[in-house]
Amino acid sequence: QVQLVESGGGLVQAGGSLNLSCAASGITFNTYHMVWFRQAPGGEREFVAVISWSGDWKTYADSVKGRFTISRDNAKNTMYLQMNSLKPEDTAVYYCAARTGLLSTNPFDMRYWGKGTLVTVSS
Repeated sequence: QVQLVESGGGLVQAGGSLNLSCAASGITFNTYHMVWFRQAPGGEREFVAVISWSGDWKTYADSVKGRFTISRDNAKNTMYLQMNSLKPEDTAVYYCAARTGLLSTNPFDMRYWGKGTLVTVSS
């Protein structure tokens, strides 16, 4: 069974930091590009960051660039999102997703999804 399980969400004050994790099982992890998305209450699911299968290529949404860092540890089958200088507008459910083949930032192109972890940033 394929599973992507996010963890590390919680409540944090503006300016604080959180480190999210996405643990994968049931897939050959180092053949999948991994992606973070988020969805605010009542909002649409939006791209946050993507990392290639090897970890050699990364890109970020403009809204988080310079504040968030995506990484992965293929030996642990885990992807991470280090979030610094958090803002109230970062409040959302954060989802990890996985895709083989071409890199993509489109949620419709993802093959597997986790159930999400809630990040709440208070002002």
